[in-house]
Amino acid sequence: MKSDRLLSILLLLQTRGRVPARELAERLEVSPRTVYRDVESLSAAGVPVYAERGRHGGIALLPGFRTDVTGLTTDEARALFVLAAQGAHTALGLDDALGSALRKVMAALPAPHRPAAELTGRRILVDPDRWLSGPRPAVDLDDLHTAVFTDLRLRIRYRHSGETRLRTYTVDPYGLVAKAGTWYLVADRRARPQLFRADRVASATLTDAPVRRRPGVELADAWQQLRQQVEDRPAGVRVTARIRRERLDMAVRILGGALTGPPRTGATDGDPDTTGDGDGDWAVLDLAFPVVRAVRQLLQFGDSLEVLGPPAARRMMADAAAAVTAVYATDPPPG
Repeated sequence: MKSDRLLSILLLLQTRGRVPARELAERLEVSPRTVYRDVESLSAAGVPVYAERGRHGGIALLPGFRTDVTGLTTDEARALFVLAAQGAHTALGLDDALGSALRKVMAALPAPHRPAAELTGRRILVDPDRWLSGPRPAVDLDDLHTAVFTDLRLRIRYRHSGETRLRTYTVDPYGLVAKAGTWYLVADRRARPQLFRADRVASATLTDAPVRRRPGVELADAWQQLRQQVEDRPAGVRVTARIRRERLDMAVRILGGALTGPPRTGATDGDPDTTGDGDGDWAVLDLAFPVVRAVRQLLQFGDSLEVLGPPAARRMMADAAAAVTAVYATDPPPG
């Protein structure tokens, strides 16, 4: 709608100052000609907006002009009060600031929209943590948060998964990302993007050197590249297992990241007989693990799950089960 577009132009100019017409056109997905017509409409409505031609020109508001924008729709007002990822505000120390900002927004809302926005805040809650994920370690984001806003290189002492010793890296931060309740520092190391889990950063120190980011690369670009690398990473071991149907839902929830496809129910052509206790009693899972040793996590399903292949995975499960049996075959130590 034209009214929404005019409001967007006004907000962009208030936030950015002078903006080239072509950039406004790209952001609003219209032609530069349409942008100039919208500028004329704003000017006719009394908004002190003007256009400058030339290489360094653009569209701008007269210095000092500000407006209180209250033209939010009902859905826009409700969206502001869905407090997604509340843990993110807490970790960044912004809980008080968020509450203050929402109170100001509520005061500026048109009266008809206030009840819907207030009700949304009471009826919608977003919890970013997964079920049964256990307590998360405390994360101190102060130094990382400072680093991503000061545009300085950062020296961190970092512990990789499965290691006990700390490594020291000098990195060029792009920003922080919260994914499923876990914070990550996205940074370049030796001009290559890398992810660092915030809860594994033992210390972070700002250097005096300016950050050296790759030209034209923003946080969203670096994150997308790293996310794609993780999702496209080839699995080291592909495992086929069968699980009793009554445990299938729980297995899908717990093993979701290891599943390579939807569960298969009943025997299919070319598959081993996975329904020995009667058709429908079992479902087949196709799983992928980085190393064969990782299949031991399937022991948590007891005799409700059987690894069918490959043979190395079956041997690993048998050895792990035998080791557990040996522990409980003797009396516990006194005390």
